[in-house]
Amino acid sequence: MSPTPQRRNKDQLAQRVARDLFDGAYVNLGIGMPTLVANHLPPGIEIVLHSENGILGMGPAPAPGEEDYDLINAGKQPVTLRPGGAFFHHADSFGMMRGGHLDVCVLGAFQVSATGDLANWSTGEPGAIPAVGGAMDLAIGAKETWVMMDLLTRQGTSKIVERCSYPLTGVACVKRIYTDLATLECTPQGLRLVDLVDGLDHAGLERLVGLAIAPAG
Repeated sequence: MSPTPQRRNKDQLAQRVARDLFDGAYVNLGIGMPTLVANHLPPGIEIVLHSENGILGMGPAPAPGEEDYDLINAGKQPVTLRPGGAFFHHADSFGMMRGGHLDVCVLGAFQVSATGDLANWSTGEPGAIPAVGGAMDLAIGAKETWVMMDLLTRQGTSKIVERCSYPLTGVACVKRIYTDLATLECTPQGLRLVDLVDGLDHAGLERLVGLAIAPAG
């Protein structure tokens, strides 16, 4: 019997994303799971977190009981501010996003194609409420777009697909996909493996995704 894959929980996945951030990076963390990355930044380096509602220098989540609901991120979650942090109008914030001033944005997704197309604002279902926010600006404006998500839907189908069936947020914009089972890189030639969790091999990952994946290296 094959071993059971050791899925990364949300905090472990946030740690995995944070591990790849580099000294001096300006980084936007999207609404939802990506906000957890703020709690796992590597020590000894400076990473400046941006929130699209107008914050630079955002810190980790506050300790229980120390929340200040006048200090929130774009998802209306209470946050902290690091020394030297700043607040500003959201128009200036979007100018930063659109002007190529962010090194990395980390977003959630409904689907990502093998060549890096991103769908994360609508499932296209009748009656679904569109929720694009600043995702289009971030996906195209940041120097690199990373996606953080579970590999499979609740129905067990892969969120990584040959071609997105949901409305697109951006075309060929995703550089890396961080999931609970594997980390993958999107290239013009398709997917390339970066790493796997224990208990899952390359062939098993390809079966789950339903696509060919180039080996790491």
